[in-house]
Amino acid sequence: MIHKLVELVAKVKRVLQRWGVISASKEEVKLLGSVGSPFVIRVQIALKLKGIEYKYVEEKLGYLSETLLNYNPVYRMVPVFVHNGKPISESRVILEYIDETWKQNPILPNDPYQRALARFWSKFIDDKCVAAAWKSVFMPNEKERSQASKELLEALQFLEKELKDKFFGGKEIGFVDIAALFIPLFQEVAEFQLFTSEKFPKLYKWSQEFYNNPIVKEIMPSKDQQFAYFKARAESLAAPSK
Repeated sequence: MIHKLVELVAKVKRVLQRWGVISASKEEVKLLGSVGSPFVIRVQIALKLKGIEYKYVEEKLGYLSETLLNYNPVYRMVPVFVHNGKPISESRVILEYIDETWKQNPILPNDPYQRALARFWSKFIDDKCVAAAWKSVFMPNEKERSQASKELLEALQFLEKELKDKFFGGKEIGFVDIAALFIPLFQEVAEFQLFTSEKFPKLYKWSQEFYNNPIVKEIMPSKDQQFAYFKARAESLAAPSK
């Protein structure tokens, strides 16, 4: 009877581990990042939402460790997520891996069509919003900065129409919300007015709800830390390639 009970407990434990409810005893979770990086913050929010314990390893921009370069030789940048010795790069890819590995508190929708839409809009944010925001501030040519600002405002109009609830993910923070954190963060740190309550009322309200979420507030670095990251990132982009 006791033997059968032990077997049952072990079986239940294996199922819970498979579904990410509890961690395997030798499971290693590590995140290599830089304080202030929006892409690293994305991963940290997902891990916090899931309740996953991990080791954080700080990397300095311009002086990346050999460990990081070995883990991510293609792009040579943070974040790098390491699960049981296996490295994964690119923040959106990492978010999907985390959601598929740990099933609790899902950040992607269950419905295949809605999942596809979430992937589409998260890629749209990186391609059309993040890139344009960087160019709007860091491009040395004034004409190029002006064009990038115009492209960014056009992209934000699409997001304004797409936002139909408290969050892009519905009532709770989801995949697209985490991807979109770059937008209000950039507005605050770079003091670049991406949107106002008059021009983009839904996005503006979303940004307030998002940043006032207890988990987001806990994860978000100070404004000084974020500014230091943006400054270092701009300097690294401006430096001549070796």
